Amino acid sequence: MTLNVKPLWTIEDVSEYLGVPVKTLYGWRLKKVGPGAVRIGKHLRYDPDEVVAWVQSRRLAS
Repeated sequence: MTLNVKPLWTIEDVSEYLGVPVKTLYGWRLKKVGPGAVRIGKHLRYDPDEVVAWVQSRRLAS
């Protein structure tokens, strides 16, 4: 059985994609703004589709 699932992004991946520092992403998480992340053990992971959807929602809001 093969799963057709995209790998989750690390905080560094999201930082590079958005062009913002990792520290900014941590700050957004504390303020509950920015793309949603899930904690897996001690690591944050992001669904790439959710990150892209968040960017799209920001475009529509401005």
